[in-house]
Amino acid sequence: MSKLPLIIKREYLAKVRNKSFVIMTFLSPFLMVGMIVLIAYLTKLNDNEKRIIAVLNESDFFANEFLTSESTSFVKFRDISLEQAKDSTMNMGYYGLVYLPNETNLEKVSQRSFFYSKDAPSTNTLERLEKIFKERLKQERLREFGISASEYAEMDNEYELNISTFDGEHNLKGINEIKAVIGGGFGYLIMMFIIIYGGFVMRSVIEEKTSRIIEVIISSVKPFQLMLGKIIGTSLAGITQFGIWIISGGILLFLSMAIFNIDPSDMSKGGMGRD
Repeated sequence: MSKLPLIIKREYLAKVRNKSFVIMTFLSPFLMVGMIVLIAYLTKLNDNEKRIIAVLNESDFFANEFLTSESTSFVKFRDISLEQAKDSTMNMGYYGLVYLPNETNLEKVSQRSFFYSKDAPSTNTLERLEKIFKERLKQERLREFGISASEYAEMDNEYELNISTFDGEHNLKGINEIKAVIGGGFGYLIMMFIIIYGGFVMRSVIEEKTSRIIEVIISSVKPFQLMLGKIIGTSLAGITQFGIWIISGGILLFLSMAIFNIDPSDMSKGGMGRD
């Protein structure tokens, strides 16, 4: 085993001095951070875009439901036909038109309502509009059962169940999900580590066998020592590469977010996800 450190050092230096290793080590963080920042930046641009939606309400319902928010403005049309409303919406460059027909009850109004737009609307837009209808329908249905507006508001109060061990210690909510994410992340890293750096070991053995160097090495080193040294040396090179990725990627991500003034939470928001 006295020659094992020499084999490990040789394999480690051979990997870290390889041109492709150096290039991928320093290029990968730029690529990964670039994709993350691009997604966040485009999402931010989408959030900052103010959508104007016209509303033609011919019914006696939804009088105060379409309220202007940070990302959406509602313009109400009155005393015009549906065709005139469509023409006005297109001519003024509005995002779309919500049409509510004149019906006797809320259920029929909701069933016959339409959203007109030039192109297919985004999922967030539809979810925002559908939420307005769902909330109003829920209120109406509960009112029919004799539930007042104040009682309905209390129904949406959040509730969290207290959790504890049998010994009286408080448990953290979502700890199992955190464990699953961490376990899955490490499992993915292990899989990638085996695939990528296992290939490095294989190529190293093939190169030495092709160049006949392996015959000289085997004459002074046991095959077990040689293979163990290759695995450890390559593993250390992989750990070095991952360490550089984590440190440089974190620094680049922090600087990019600061330069472009991007909030990381923007990535989880849609264009109309905010009220």
